[in-house]
Amino acid sequence: MAESNIKQPSSILIIGVTGRLGYELAAASLQASHPTFCLVRPSSLSDKDKAHKVQVLSDSGAVIIEGSLHDEESLFEAVKQVNVVICAVNSKQVLDQKPLISAIKKAGCIERFIPSEFGLDPDITDISGMDQGFYSRKSEIRRLVEAEGIPHTYVSCNFFMSYLLPSLVQPGLKAPPRDKVSIFGDGNVKGVFMKERDVAAFTIRTVDDPCTLNKVLYLRPPGNVYSMNELVEIWEHKIGKQLEKIYVSEEDLLKKIKGNVHPKNTFIQVFCQIRLHNIVLNKIVVLSETPYPDNMEMVFIYAAFVKGFQTCFEVEASGGVEGSLLYPNLKCTTISTYLDTLL
Repeated sequence: MAESNIKQPSSILIIGVTGRLGYELAAASLQASHPTFCLVRPSSLSDKDKAHKVQVLSDSGAVIIEGSLHDEESLFEAVKQVNVVICAVNSKQVLDQKPLISAIKKAGCIERFIPSEFGLDPDITDISGMDQGFYSRKSEIRRLVEAEGIPHTYVSCNFFMSYLLPSLVQPGLKAPPRDKVSIFGDGNVKGVFMKERDVAAFTIRTVDDPCTLNKVLYLRPPGNVYSMNELVEIWEHKIGKQLEKIYVSEEDLLKKIKGNVHPKNTFIQVFCQIRLHNIVLNKIVVLSETPYPDNMEMVFIYAAFVKGFQTCFEVEASGGVEGSLLYPNLKCTTISTYLDTLL
């Protein structure tokens, strides 16, 4: 019998599997029949919740390897067993990927590396240092990957639904408002929200796809891209009530963000327009200035819903590819469906 020409699924090493996204990546990898390896810190196994996640993955067929980004020997031993490496560590550990990149280069067997990004494109997002290096660190890792000639895909999924959307993009709230809502900028700039499980499915689909090699995979499914005005309209329809709308200008949002350079308990007064039942009212609103890192919610809102860094460019013109066009059979949880869970 002739040998099959069908390429077998790549073997995948996933780092960060005890986190929300990392766990979904490992689950999606297993579901797609990829030989799946998970690098887990020994300390994670002593944490009840993390140990449970690891056990579930192990029971599902994942190979658990003890090690960490700070142990170059364990990194190399793990990397040399696979074809693909996906890193999903948190943003504070982004630069800790440097030893991993060294191990990938040394192993010489990696056909695809997907570093820990999974947010706004750091090469496009320009917010003048307000992010305390959040995006520049991710760009630094990109440049290192490229300088080492490592085959890669960057995944730009924008916002996770678990972040900001539960409050309808209202900093400090834990649930969507039912009386009044702040809208930043003019409310017409569109942002993107994706469920972690869907991001994982797209990411795993891309590992063996030559169309995404050395490119950015952007995720912008139509049902997941809305402006703040549209989000509020959807929510109003669901609750059967019109909300009082407070429009916060770019200038006033910037004042609030930059509160980290002032004493913690200072306040500013901002002039806002309030729209209720199509009547425009003027009002002075007192906003407390917010120090870093508590101001990061507002930094992300500014980047996405004021400056438009999630949707202000054409994907094709940027040299990237759009996931929902490449893989139309992958169905996503839409923003409207997610908001139904908050009623």
